[in-house]
Amino acid sequence: MNYNCKKFRVVQNTDNGETSGETIFKYQQKGTILTCEYKGGQIVKGHLIGLVDAQGNIEMRYHQVNLKGELMTGICNSTPKILSNGKIRLYENWQWTSGDMSSGKSVLEEV
Repeated sequence: MNYNCKKFRVVQNTDNGETSGETIFKYQQKGTILTCEYKGGQIVKGHLIGLVDAQGNIEMRYHQVNLKGELMTGICNSTPKILSNGKIRLYENWQWTSGDMSSGKSVLEEV
């Protein structure tokens, strides 16, 4: 699985998450290293870096600045599924490493 030059949008998130359908993620991948810039909705600017395994699973770390001017950080594990239209859906389990340290789940789809 290669995520290079793919864009994703949030289609589902738990209430304690800051990303939404207005947040666009732009992925870049070289080898097993994944990077991403994202923004939109409550996110002014965000970045992530991760490692992609042979099945396309992603282990990542992220940081972002929200509309309140807060710097937020977290960890996330994503599991891909190929949809019938050939697009990728990512099922994510994440946890804040700042703020209240809570965890959540989100779903992203390739746009």
